[in-house]
Amino acid sequence: MMRFMKLVGLLIVAYSVLFHVLMLSEGREYSAITGIYWTLTVMSTLGFGDICFTSDIGKVFSIIVMLSGILLFMLVLPFTLIRFVYSPWIEAHDQAMTPSKMPETMRDHVIVTGEDNVAFSVVDRLRQYAIPYVHILTDHAQALKRYDQQYSVMLGELDSPQTYLAARVENAAMVAALGNDFKNTNTAATVRGVSSSVQIVGSANHEDSLDILHLAGCNHTYHFSQMLGEAMARRVFQPGMRSNVIAAMNDLNIVEVPGKYTPYEGKNLKSTDLRSRFHLTAVGIWQGKQYKPAMPNTIIDENVTLLLAGTAEQVRMFDGHLAKSIDDGAEPVLILGGGQVGMAVARALEKRDMDFRLVEKVERLIPPGDGRFVLGSAADIDVLRKAGICTTNTAIATTNDDDLNIYLTIYCRKLRPDIQIISRANLDRNVESLYSAGANLVMSHATMVANAITNLLKPERVVMITEGLNLFRAHTPKALIGIPLKDSNIRQLTQCNVVAVASPEGMRISPDPAEPLAENDELVLIGTVDAEHAFMENYSSAKESTG
Repeated sequence: MMRFMKLVGLLIVAYSVLFHVLMLSEGREYSAITGIYWTLTVMSTLGFGDICFTSDIGKVFSIIVMLSGILLFMLVLPFTLIRFVYSPWIEAHDQAMTPSKMPETMRDHVIVTGEDNVAFSVVDRLRQYAIPYVHILTDHAQALKRYDQQYSVMLGELDSPQTYLAARVENAAMVAALGNDFKNTNTAATVRGVSSSVQIVGSANHEDSLDILHLAGCNHTYHFSQMLGEAMARRVFQPGMRSNVIAAMNDLNIVEVPGKYTPYEGKNLKSTDLRSRFHLTAVGIWQGKQYKPAMPNTIIDENVTLLLAGTAEQVRMFDGHLAKSIDDGAEPVLILGGGQVGMAVARALEKRDMDFRLVEKVERLIPPGDGRFVLGSAADIDVLRKAGICTTNTAIATTNDDDLNIYLTIYCRKLRPDIQIISRANLDRNVESLYSAGANLVMSHATMVANAITNLLKPERVVMITEGLNLFRAHTPKALIGIPLKDSNIRQLTQCNVVAVASPEGMRISPDPAEPLAENDELVLIGTVDAEHAFMENYSSAKESTG
């Protein structure tokens, strides 16, 4: 801006001097003020006309002064004002609007760092479960946008101790570092420099970074790509398989088993021997992406996944029963994509003694001489046939491209309408699209991160089984004290199922429905977020246990 003003000043002086020289050549003489006055009226195109040249050279000079004024004042000046005056003012105004510190009263909150889809998804889940948080962003435009959307955000530099002091890190329950490995290491070291007690959770994109994050000060480190691959492998259903533990609380295990591979296919729940023989409680079913609480007349067909609750010993007995009841007809699992998640799936299946075929088009990612890996594109029908699409029971799409995963899901479903398809979602907005494309189960990196953080915040109190489905504890409502579970109508009123009752003497898993509830009992329930809210609303005296 100063350069522009200097340029304008020099032009005014130069034009004023030339004005006097040309006027003298015409036999006229004016004062210095008159020269400046003429220059400004012509440059600004006001052109009062009270002072004019009569010679051609004077008129040419007037045209030059006028054109330079148009260029400077109508084009350059507005741009200069916007660039060096208005824009900095707007930027300063925006920064002033975006919080740069949190109130001193803020307590037990989660400080989130990271500016990708995973961090934003974690923040959404914290909001969903009413967990206080602050999301530190370095880009003021992004921060202002999120602030306008009613998110709790703060503007700050991640490598500055002052940022975390302003975020009230001394009162925080946790710091979640969800950027890349280098930024997370820097964040952990900076936070640990100002607080020795706050829990720090760090995510790692590479396994080698886990130890470095610990050294930097992280209490908990996660290689979520590895964890996602292992979780996807656990959800593979095969003939002769064991049940899959998807959640645990103390001695309680929540397991899932496909109706297709049980001896109960075609029966309703009340006609099974799950409670009488194995002391297991059927708590719900998955039908596609939808969870439904278990009812006595619920039919177990080949399209549902059964959720059971019991102790590890009860589950072990049930697994032995499954192994004897079903002939082993397992075929290699088809894995589409050999990146970090795909290789993690392969390693997890190998540990479970399950065969697989992994399709990868990048030759350097394929171990030489291993026949379980197939080189080629998963979009090529000949490659898929070679990998076993015609015989497999399960296909898993693990690429980091949601468009490709949707494509592969539709392709595999068209080729094999009867198989289980598990797909990875990288963006939350594509979860519904993947289910619509034909996936039986969609698992996302963001959901896994959110589950890990939420379960750390409330250990043994709230366990997120999957997105929107929780295992939680609540004090026995006053209205239900002395009433047996079978007369409580909890399931009918709230769609929650009681899977255990915790008392000072211990946890009663698959409790006797005829036994009255005591005042000191805690109910362990499973239900969706809406069902959990319905329970709290129907039994206002019941409060979720917080330890």
